[in-house]
Amino acid sequence: MTPRATVRLQLHADFTLDDARAQVPYYSRLGVSHYYVSPITTACPGSTHGYDVADHRRVNPDIGGMEALRSLVRELRAHQMGLIVDIVPNHMAAHVANPWWRDVLAHGPDSDYADWFDIDWEPADPALHGKLLLPQLARPYGASLRAGDIRLVYDDARQACVIEAGGTRLPLAPGTEPAQDRPGVPRDSHDPASADGRARLHQLLERQHYRLAWWRTAADQINWRRFFEVSSLVGVRIELPEVFDAVHELTLQLYAEGLIDGVRVDHVDGVADPIGYCARLRAALLAHGQARMAAGLPRDPYLVVEKILGAGETLDQRWEIDGTTGYDFMDQAGALLHDPAAASVLIQAWQVLAGDPRPVGQQLEAARLRMLSRHFAAERRALVRALQQLARQDLDTRDWSEDAIDRVLTRLLAAFPVYRSYAGPEGRSAADQAYCQAAATRARHVAGTALSRADTDLLEQIVHWLCGEAATSAAAHAVRRFQQLTPPLAAKALEDTLFYRYGPLLSRNEVGASPDKFSLSAEEFHRACAARARRFPAAMLATATHDHKRGEDVRARLAVLTEMPLEWLRRAQQWLGPADGAPVAADRYMLLQTLVGAWPPGLTPDDEPAVQAFFERVHEWQVKAVREAKRHSSWTEPDEAYEQACSQYLDQLRRPADNGAAPLEQIAAFAGSIALPGMLNSLAQATLRMTVPGMPDLYQGTEFWDFSLVDPDNRRPVDYEARAEALGNQPVAMDISQASAPAWQSGQVKQGLIHSLLRLRAAHRLLFDHGAYLPLSLHGTQAVHLLAFARSHGDQHVLVVVPRLCALKLANPAQAAGFWSDTRVRLPAGLARMAWRDIWSDDVLRPDAHGCLDVRALLQNRPVGVRLAA
Repeated sequence: MTPRATVRLQLHADFTLDDARAQVPYYSRLGVSHYYVSPITTACPGSTHGYDVADHRRVNPDIGGMEALRSLVRELRAHQMGLIVDIVPNHMAAHVANPWWRDVLAHGPDSDYADWFDIDWEPADPALHGKLLLPQLARPYGASLRAGDIRLVYDDARQACVIEAGGTRLPLAPGTEPAQDRPGVPRDSHDPASADGRARLHQLLERQHYRLAWWRTAADQINWRRFFEVSSLVGVRIELPEVFDAVHELTLQLYAEGLIDGVRVDHVDGVADPIGYCARLRAALLAHGQARMAAGLPRDPYLVVEKILGAGETLDQRWEIDGTTGYDFMDQAGALLHDPAAASVLIQAWQVLAGDPRPVGQQLEAARLRMLSRHFAAERRALVRALQQLARQDLDTRDWSEDAIDRVLTRLLAAFPVYRSYAGPEGRSAADQAYCQAAATRARHVAGTALSRADTDLLEQIVHWLCGEAATSAAAHAVRRFQQLTPPLAAKALEDTLFYRYGPLLSRNEVGASPDKFSLSAEEFHRACAARARRFPAAMLATATHDHKRGEDVRARLAVLTEMPLEWLRRAQQWLGPADGAPVAADRYMLLQTLVGAWPPGLTPDDEPAVQAFFERVHEWQVKAVREAKRHSSWTEPDEAYEQACSQYLDQLRRPADNGAAPLEQIAAFAGSIALPGMLNSLAQATLRMTVPGMPDLYQGTEFWDFSLVDPDNRRPVDYEARAEALGNQPVAMDISQASAPAWQSGQVKQGLIHSLLRLRAAHRLLFDHGAYLPLSLHGTQAVHLLAFARSHGDQHVLVVVPRLCALKLANPAQAAGFWSDTRVRLPAGLARMAWRDIWSDDVLRPDAHGCLDVRALLQNRPVGVRLAA
């Protein structure tokens, strides 16, 4: 079942399944066909996101449990809607609330679940043989013992002695429980307050299947696969049949019962064999789909994956899925609105500000090298060990040392151009082979140094092992470790490091974007849309998600700066302040972009409470930004003095300067001057999402303006009452000359556009689900400032015209009046004979004798043009 349009909702204790049910009538009226919700399986107590799954077999009681789910689905079905759920096959919570993990803690390698998690029970460190490293102590082990941070206590609920440490209660291995002075009370002899008590407590801990350790040891010593570098999430071996069955039991049951209609797979690149996993999942869903047919529901599931595509990367046709969750479209739509002429100006200005002239590719490699040395050292060394074991199986390679393999492998990892490769039992695709060879070529010059001849030979051997055919189990093991390391390395180095270090224009620092791809031409955008129509026509189209770095309308407003780069740089220079001191100029410049991009519509500098609330959000973003950048502060080594300097700089912007005006007043005025152009970009972006090939996805609340920042800011509560009231007052005038009206400032105009286009999709389902995508020819002085295409299916046709790179001019009445002058859209012969009716006014326009439509007449001073064949 392919949804017509989805809305992503974040479920948690403060927004439950019942809360979601209450909004079904609103989203039904808006035109959404399916809810698409965050994970519904039981998560750790107090989870705000649901990705820390503790029990795959139960619907999370914190969000209402199974009965609330059934009630939600009944309401959805009553409104002819459905449900897509997010599932998490890659990892689970490394927490005692997870019964499988708790069993492993108690029984170690003898646990029935010991193989279910990606654990190395015989790592290089003999002290960890048969044990799990648990890096959850706030200070080193010895200090924690002395401070009483680790204690032996009696757990009334479990009626057993447990180890209390790091905020959790850990089970004891069978046969190691100490005797009790009296029922329910462990011996005082294990009290850490005395030296003897500590010694006995330590001896007891040494007999467990886990080793408690300082949290800082994780990066160097962890002996189990984590989600990224999060030591509270453990990798699951979903490739094992028994694990697959147990993890998906509830999901398949819900699908068979008709309670869900499909799934979104979280972090699919983390599993051992993503392509094989998806094939198995689709087959399992189809098998359970037989039961749905009796209830009149489609058998076929909707299946999409969270997958980040690199620059130029396309999704392999071997994937048995409907497509990605839409980060690729988010990047394409955003890049289309950025003027390429501004790239060199903004990049050069940034290089001067940051004092770093290196190409961005080198900066990304540097970020990768840091991640490998400081954050993924244990994972890197485990891969090195796997390669060394492989080397020793052959007389020609047995002499390669661990140090040499580490040195060369690190360069290969730093140079790998995409998130991962997908070698399976059948070998590699041609694309994978090309990525491996590109990495090998680049690895020869990583960090500006060349490889020695011996290391070059070793590089070729490592590439052969990792990128060739895995002929042995040892080779397959090494390939699996390699393929599961490159995705978190890519994500953490780019999205969570470089995007906070490199800031020519923050609207291009977004999940799914490439730092060296500033803009996209109309021709490139057309090719991407045509390819999606051919290959994955039901892929999601997203422009906002729970993981975005900044809201879709922040990015759309910042894109306006590419139409006026010199003026922007002049203004920014005035507000940057002294060249020296903290925060550094680069961090100040990124802050200024954030203020300008996220400034709420209608906010005035004299509204102290509202400004204070906005600044608190921005400060929270700024602390996260400097820590993610890992230059002047970090999550592991917070520099409170530097972070305080950032806060002080933010406050200084509110104080009067020498000329008597506070910089904040000028910033607010500037943000106001580009607010309408930003809105026009936003409406263009929303129109594309609703009309190009693919399935549009909304993120909760973003049918109004979305000026959110990175999480947790983008997960704030949504004012549904205001949105429902606004929807009842539709339609809103789409005329740009009415942009000062409250409906534009509130975002109601955006809601109205989305509502209109979703109704259009509902009325012409076949046209948008299966219609051909036809780029249209443009002629005239301003042809470069338009994107035009048609969708055609049988006798149904729709024409879409979207302005680009001209928002400033269209927002200025004096310039807008004659802007389109002689610009025309030329229609192909089959469409040139038709009349075209405007979906908002019912105005009918006919092509001239040459098959052309006048753009000025087509748009009628609206931000976009959408017409149906009459």
